[in-house]
Amino acid sequence: MKISIITSVYNNKETIEDAIKSVLSQTYENIEYVVVDGGSSDGTLDIIEKYKDQIDVLVSEPDKGIYDGLNKGLDLATGDVVAFLHSDDLYADEHTIEHVASVFKKEDVDGVYGDLIYTPKEDTSKVLRYWKSKDFHPDLLKQGWMPAHPTFFLKKEIYDKYGKFDLGFKIAGDYDFMLRVLSKGIEVKYLPEVIYKMRVGGESNKSLKNIILKSKEDLKALNKNDIGGVATLLIKNFSKVGQFLKKS
Repeated sequence: MKISIITSVYNNKETIEDAIKSVLSQTYENIEYVVVDGGSSDGTLDIIEKYKDQIDVLVSEPDKGIYDGLNKGLDLATGDVVAFLHSDDLYADEHTIEHVASVFKKEDVDGVYGDLIYTPKEDTSKVLRYWKSKDFHPDLLKQGWMPAHPTFFLKKEIYDKYGKFDLGFKIAGDYDFMLRVLSKGIEVKYLPEVIYKMRVGGESNKSLKNIILKSKEDLKALNKNDIGGVATLLIKNFSKVGQFLKKS
């Protein structure tokens, strides 16, 4: 089973090398690595070029933002399963993809997801927040819950069937996508381990303006997918409090 990992990056020379090394260090052998650069001008591309012989697909051209970059990656990916590793982030360890692949091999499922931890930008060994997931049920969507999207490994055929990211969203396109596919009755399996390390300071929470925009877009996604409304959004935001209390 080929697993495609997609990284979309723009002007992020500080951490892109860590992300690349995280993918290249994986013990699972059949990985296709797709890197989509949005036309970086800060030296990011120079770092990527150091690893071009180990990157299966590399594109560098202007795009319309993160979701356009991810959609380009989806168009280029040829794997049976697709996942995303953002340029700030890391997989939990070198065995992560191997563990995920083993679930796909044992279970007849469309997707696999796990736990996510938020770390300081400077020290990814520390835990600031712990997104502990659980077994999925469609009713959980109306309660404001979903798996952490960066941990979500999904069969390519699901993107082919239900579409890619909606470019009408600037920050919540992943939430919109998750609501869309998880409400269709696809089969997913929870892998109860930390899969993904996310550095704090991403687009959705780096400023008050973006936090407000994220909430507006979350509500738009809920309405668009006929999942819920303001009450669901409030529960979704309040449920994050527990992530700051749990560290393991």
